[in-house]
Amino acid sequence: MYPVSDLQSLRNRLKLRSIQSENQLRDHHPHAVAQLEAAGVRPGSIRKHAAKLLAVGATATALMTSPLTPIALRAALPAASQSTPLNPQDLHLLLSRQLKDILPKYVEPLTPAQEERVSKLLHDYFGLHATAELEGNRLNRSYGLIGAEQHLPRYPGDTVSAHGAYLGAGITPGLGAWRYFARSKAEMTPDLVAKERYYVAVQTLYLPDWSIRLAYLRDWYRYRKVAVVNPKNGKTVIAVVADSGPAAWTGKHFGGSPEVMGYLEMKDGRQRGPVVLFFVDDPEDRVPLGPMDYNLEKPVLLQST
Repeated sequence: MYPVSDLQSLRNRLKLRSIQSENQLRDHHPHAVAQLEAAGVRPGSIRKHAAKLLAVGATATALMTSPLTPIALRAALPAASQSTPLNPQDLHLLLSRQLKDILPKYVEPLTPAQEERVSKLLHDYFGLHATAELEGNRLNRSYGLIGAEQHLPRYPGDTVSAHGAYLGAGITPGLGAWRYFARSKAEMTPDLVAKERYYVAVQTLYLPDWSIRLAYLRDWYRYRKVAVVNPKNGKTVIAVVADSGPAAWTGKHFGGSPEVMGYLEMKDGRQRGPVVLFFVDDPEDRVPLGPMDYNLEKPVLLQST
């Protein structure tokens, strides 16, 4: 008898192969896929759909030849099946492959159609409601280059050694765009610690209406939740806007905290690379900050490794 871990690994590989086959079908036979979806059949679940039709046929036959009792009826119907768990590594791989088919070859502004497709992917994979535009607000880029930032001072007297990780990144000599996170160390909360740990800088100063609607936009962008995706590896992290920048002359469009850059694996010599950055629509604050290695709406789809 095979160990449970081996069987689980086999199921994961089969799930991955199934999704890869579905992607190939979409790429090479889009018209066939459109017809299947119009009929309510997902391309990746053709076998399951066929099995369901057979089960329904058997159920109908059984109902015609046996008494109608609630218990017998429930027993005859096909049981609801759960998707095979998919580990985060496979999830990232699949997401990066699909993003490759959507994003332009070079880092340039996305079209509305491209943004819509990326938004759908983030919902399908993570259960996220993330868009390039939220409440009528959008950045000058939703797809651009991100560069490494230092730790931000969280309260008066904060030092880099108190941040606990990525100490080599250093700490900024000045304050972030919204100044300190707390008035003192004693007022720091786990939520504020997470906000500094997973923060991004965005180019608010280059927004066409920044000076006109300064009071409103300054409050709207403060700690605004965003999803940051590295299309090269599919890794996605939830962060907040906590600083402004970088300057346009740097050639970069966003900045990422040491923790954000570390998780996204931006490890080349320049510590920069392309990312998708979308606003997260999360009015009930359900989406925690940090790595997205799970699906909010379908937790059974993913498993840790």
